[in-house]
Amino acid sequence: MKKESSPKLEKLRKILQGIGPSVVAYSGGVDSTFLLKIASEVLGKDKVLAVSAKSQTYPIGELDSAKEMAKEIGVEHLVIESEELKIPEFIMNPTDRCYYCKTELFQKLKEIAKERGFNFVLDGSNYDDMRDFRPGLKALSELGIRSPLKEAMMTKEDIRYLSKKMGLKTWDKPSLACLASRFPYGKEITKEKLTTVDQAERFLRGLDFRQVRVRHHGEIARIELEKNDIRTLISRGLMDRVVEKFKELGFIYVTLDLEGYRTGSMNEPLKRNVKR
Repeated sequence: MKKESSPKLEKLRKILQGIGPSVVAYSGGVDSTFLLKIASEVLGKDKVLAVSAKSQTYPIGELDSAKEMAKEIGVEHLVIESEELKIPEFIMNPTDRCYYCKTELFQKLKEIAKERGFNFVLDGSNYDDMRDFRPGLKALSELGIRSPLKEAMMTKEDIRYLSKKMGLKTWDKPSLACLASRFPYGKEITKEKLTTVDQAERFLRGLDFRQVRVRHHGEIARIELEKNDIRTLISRGLMDRVVEKFKELGFIYVTLDLEGYRTGSMNEPLKRNVKR
């Protein structure tokens, strides 16, 4: 297979060469898969360890996808348990919730790196992530975690394009996010609520909607779909099925967000408060 090249990709390769043997925090998503693939090429498959966390805060099935891709890339893959639901600050869901989650996870990854003799822990944050409210980035900075994609100024568009050229099947995978991001800040996060959201989103994906978010506002479910899919939901007469299923899951009211899917919609009240 032809080796892809671009200024940003060459910069990424140089960064990885300078970093050396590393543990990659691996979710199986677009960014971390691309990073894992390039790291394995630059450093060698035996100089990279992919580590994934089994967690209640990630959709069912994502871990299986991560295992499959790590095997395909040909690197060792370790699965650990994350324990964010034992962290009181995380459960109470403050605006810096992600800080506590990332601290807990990446401390474990640093311990693994030390035990296995790896230089650094890498994560798949990209350049676009700097535009949104990301308190987890503070934890990465404090712990000395490297984000090579961000350092190479690679955007999500860059990563998808290069992933496609390289033949990575994750190139068009829908954007993922921790299920905790479905709850308004200040509302307690529980295993039961996370399960409800996961089941609701899996139901929508079963109706062939690829990019979905179900925001949990207590008794209200706020569904985000891409705008073309909003039209599809209405034109195919699926609303009654969705309402029935969501009420089975415990929601009293089922709403459709007319603005459509967008990353970080739970951060919008924060931005409004800043403007004021």
